[in-house]
Amino acid sequence: MSDHSISKATLGRLPEYLRLLKSIEKEHQTISATVIAKYLGFGEVQVRKDLGAVSGKGKPKIGYVTSELIERLEYCLGRNNLCQVVIVGAGKLGRALLDYQGFSDYGLEIVAAFDLAVDDVTFSESGKPIYPMREFEGFCYKCDIKIGVITVPKSAAQEICDLMVKNNISAIWNFAPEILHVPDNVVVQQENLALSLAYLNQ
Repeated sequence: MSDHSISKATLGRLPEYLRLLKSIEKEHQTISATVIAKYLGFGEVQVRKDLGAVSGKGKPKIGYVTSELIERLEYCLGRNNLCQVVIVGAGKLGRALLDYQGFSDYGLEIVAAFDLAVDDVTFSESGKPIYPMREFEGFCYKCDIKIGVITVPKSAAQEICDLMVKNNISAIWNFAPEILHVPDNVVVQQENLALSLAYLNQ
């Protein structure tokens, strides 16, 4: 992310603002927080606070110049400088994440996957490469990868985690049902799909 002073909650809403503004830019050369709040069903106070953190206060009776606000949102989300991410584990989940286009709204791009079952480079449905694991170290070094996604079975998760840490990856998104042990300087986001689904049954 380009601006660490913006809260995570605000960052989570910025893609909604960006999508809206791009869809109505031709009709609204300028736009107010009030109008944005009505379009999105957000509270006006919240929208003012979010936009204030991103682009300061709008001009009285005018609001924001839409094109300038779009530019600022893209900057804050890192759209002009996407952070490259890799996945280890190219099963159904790994491939689905690899081909998902929405990560770019948050300044991220999953650029490649790696899998032990792959002998030669192959490609996902969207044309992204899936490499054999022997290519992992060289790829991470060449592309200076800092974020990794783990979508392997539980039994292999810690080994893959250790490999990522060894190759200077400092942030890991883990989908395997295994608590990972990492150095203090490495961040892990644990994703428990079964638990998330169980919440719907409450």
